Amino acid sequence: MSMIRSLKRVRVAFAIIAGLTAAGLIGPSIAHAEPINQRPCDIYAAGHTSCVAAHSTVRSLYAKYTGALYQVKRASDNTTENIGLLADGYANAATQDAFCANTTCIITKIYDQSPAHNDLTISSGGRFEGPGPNGSDLGAAADALPVTAGGHQVYGVSISPGMGYRNNRTSNVAVNGEPEGMYMVSSGTHFNSGCCFDYGNAETSATDTGPGHMDAVNVSKDLKASCQDKPEPGVHADLEDGVFHWDKPTCNPASYVRGGPRPFISAWLKNNGRTRFALKWGDAQSGGINKIYAGALPRGYAPMRQEGAIVLGVGGDNSHASAGSFFEGVMTAGFPTDSADNAIQSNIVAVRYGAPTGLSGKLTPGSEISLQATTACCTGDYVRNRNGAAVIAPITPSSTAQDKADATWIVRRGLADNSCISFESKNMPGDFLRHQNLALHLHPFDGTALNRSDATFCSQPGKNGKGNSFHTMNDPTNYIRHYDGKVYIAKDGGTNSWDTTAHWTDDVSFIVNPPWSP
Repeated sequence: MSMIRSLKRVRVAFAIIAGLTAAGLIGPSIAHAEPINQRPCDIYAAGHTSCVAAHSTVRSLYAKYTGALYQVKRASDNTTENIGLLADGYANAATQDAFCANTTCIITKIYDQSPAHNDLTISSGGRFEGPGPNGSDLGAAADALPVTAGGHQVYGVSISPGMGYRNNRTSNVAVNGEPEGMYMVSSGTHFNSGCCFDYGNAETSATDTGPGHMDAVNVSKDLKASCQDKPEPGVHADLEDGVFHWDKPTCNPASYVRGGPRPFISAWLKNNGRTRFALKWGDAQSGGINKIYAGALPRGYAPMRQEGAIVLGVGGDNSHASAGSFFEGVMTAGFPTDSADNAIQSNIVAVRYGAPTGLSGKLTPGSEISLQATTACCTGDYVRNRNGAAVIAPITPSSTAQDKADATWIVRRGLADNSCISFESKNMPGDFLRHQNLALHLHPFDGTALNRSDATFCSQPGKNGKGNSFHTMNDPTNYIRHYDGKVYIAKDGGTNSWDTTAHWTDDVSFIVNPPWSP
């Protein structure tokens, strides 16, 4: 029965492709003679494991895809706009910027580029109700995750608790023990231990229906006792009623993303549906894929019982306590080969996620900068992130690569006011400098009005005649100031120790330099 069903699905898939091609809905004819660059779904198709889902807000995942990548809705009038492609297959983010100018937008739909049209929309909820209307989840802020890819500024999907996307009525996705594979490009710096930052196959009822009814790749910090000493996220398989690193309900040290902060990672899961599964991870900026596990399914999960829904950012029962970043991901019909996975990893690295913008040392959106103190005591010190807190510390040519990256910031349009600016971490995409309790911290952007205003600063000439000074958008008498090695927002002569008038004009003035991190 399984073979008959699979053959029927292949015939259906070919019929869909033929119909869409004839209608001109999936780009140029297959007979197009011009050379094209392969994309992930072209590579999988060549290996006879075609994509049944292909989602990205960053780029096309087929060489000939010409449709929209995603849809945004703006708050000012609740109208929507599709975000399409530039000629080289990357997102036309300028369309979003223009449509969302002077208001805010959320991502309401992520289009499936495959012929199956398994689009993702904001989850309507499930066993766990979301914080949105009628128990639905929330959509991600469209401008929360600006990154560079392919030489362009584009936007990823930044998931905070309460956000999530889903499709419970899909076509051609694996069910009842059929083989499948999937990967997503995510972040090794934006994560938490909440359930469940998943991408993949889930229950159509949005409730927990038991072991093996899910098959989704997961990026998170696992709270198993033997994993709690690991500061990095791990890449896991969410198979329902268990997040597995291997066939045991324990911690597999190989599942962890090692080697220091990795802003962009690729996370891989494939499952033959009957006896075995495999997990892998890679640095999406360089190198190949690291094997985590390839072997038997856990006890009680063979055979699998997938139901064929697709989730992003939530669990199968709509568990929505997770945080994470999503840039692209696909699901296949069939168990992909390692050689296809390796070719796609090379394709991902070629995207150059997070590459320098080409702008340097200026307060221009997209420019990469480092902020140097001007006070006589501290002219070798720069504003940097240290474990989530903003401090000033010496940075020199001999400093470590991580220290240099932690002292490098990307200038973005002000999250709450386009006439001002926000500072995104180079080392932790999607995290911004934000004042909270009068101190500056590095926080993930969640799209809330408070987060927007707290992370927006307005520039003016330096108070001591050097460089620039930056006051908060919501109180122009509060300026970014370093004091006793830490960074605060401070008034000239206020009631806090860091408001002292001594050295105030020097402490609130910073030289905008080219970035320490290349």
